[in-house]
Amino acid sequence: MATITLKGNPISTSGELPAVGSKAPGFTLTAADLSDLTLQDLAGQKAILNIFPSLDTGICAMSVRRFNEEAAKLDGTVIVNVSADLPFAQKRFCGAEGIERAKVGSTFRSSFARDYGAEITEGPMRGLCVRAVIVLDESGTVRYTQLVPEIVQEPDYDAALAAL
Repeated sequence: MATITLKGNPISTSGELPAVGSKAPGFTLTAADLSDLTLQDLAGQKAILNIFPSLDTGICAMSVRRFNEEAAKLDGTVIVNVSADLPFAQKRFCGAEGIERAKVGSTFRSSFARDYGAEITEGPMRGLCVRAVIVLDESGTVRYTQLVPEIVQEPDYDAALAAL
């Protein structure tokens, strides 16, 4: 279990992010079209898993926009934005914001957040994802992680991109 803060108040998570150098745990998320999005679907590509509580918050929305902009510059890399938002909301947000290069994955029928140590386990946001970034190489090995210590802070985009 890790501890992060929400506006300075400590809250716990379901565990630790996968260790750098380890194989990423398998997962099945729900894509915007309600199909499964799995770790195997990312094989052969580098991936940035942009994990956050909800698209309905300003910082989360900014991170999706920023990683989408960066994805347009990257060959062989996929960005997956992971939250507990329903796929319908994710699809609506991406359509309204012109998010075309990055994928979305909902945890609503998945154990992803728990399995990745990324579930908030107490407080008003209990059950949502933490703000974190995980970079995977083409074989699914974890190359970088950041558990953002304060939920209302943006992730370190430059460090995540440099890990590619």
